[in-house]
Amino acid sequence: MQNASNNGISRRAILGAFAATAISAAPFFPGVTAYARGAGDIRKLRFYSGRTGENINLIYWIDGTYIPESLTEINHFFRDWRNNATHRIDARTIDFLAATHNILRVNEPYMLLSGYRSPQTNAMLRARSGNVAQNSLHLTGKAADVRLRSRSVNQIAQAAQACRAGGVGRYSRSNFVHFDCGDVRSWGR
Repeated sequence: MQNASNNGISRRAILGAFAATAISAAPFFPGVTAYARGAGDIRKLRFYSGRTGENINLIYWIDGTYIPESLTEINHFFRDWRNNATHRIDARTIDFLAATHNILRVNEPYMLLSGYRSPQTNAMLRARSGNVAQNSLHLTGKAADVRLRSRSVNQIAQAAQACRAGGVGRYSRSNFVHFDCGDVRSWGR
């Protein structure tokens, strides 16, 4: 793939990423629906948690149906690691992350920095930093902060923005990208 930080993500790269794999993002991504046709009938997710040392590598969607057991496992994996509180993670966020991973054509798992945040954790983080929203989508299981060793913040963010599936925040100084299934928007550098 071309260096995304210099050349951007092309329409051809998006088409190739979806056509070459078995992950389809059509149901939730109006901006990439046409690219996903014929892309297959499974969706996968690969993550590593630096906080808990856990790994997740599973198929969570087959032939148009989410697998309840896989979603339960994802909910647990994305838990607030500070107090083990869990919440249902919005499938749109999961699909957004999977589609972006697919566009990037990487084999390494995402490193999850933050998934669900309990109100107590969000309040604590807000007291420490002005970059934490009071009504963060992390509180409702609609956001995740991730990184990849093999891709820059800009490369990940460009691929995510190509999906037009929600919010994309660049946090270059902290080396992570924020994903959420809220309104399509972007911020940071």
